[in-house]
Amino acid sequence: MLLNWWILLGASVKSYLSGSDDFYVTGVRRSEHLMRKLIAFILIGVIPLSCSNWVQVTSSGTSVRLLTIQEAEGCDRIGSARAQTLGSVVGLERGAERLQDELSRIARNEAGDMGGNAIVPESVISDGRQSFGVYLCP
Repeated sequence: MLLNWWILLGASVKSYLSGSDDFYVTGVRRSEHLMRKLIAFILIGVIPLSCSNWVQVTSSGTSVRLLTIQEAEGCDRIGSARAQTLGSVVGLERGAERLQDELSRIARNEAGDMGGNAIVPESVISDGRQSFGVYLCP
């Protein structure tokens, strides 16, 4: 589908640049039609990029593991971390798995800075926010 847009955009640009005055699509002038295609093409490219993971795990966060509450039974709770990110981009809901991964990365970074080596989710995701318990495990 992207290739079709690219080919159609290329043909429109070529016709526009050649100065062809008879290039009309559905009664819209060629400059307006080209602008609409250009905006649509930019949005198609920008939305997937804006939804990607931009949170990187820091050096202190690399040693932090994500555990279940049962796995953290022998560990000492040393605090809590509250992670927050965008739940939607341009009005589109982000995928639950991607959102969970990004929130976990943020919490791992905070836990590493606090001296913890494990995190446990303590709430469900709500409006791009989630609470985590920070633990120090043997």
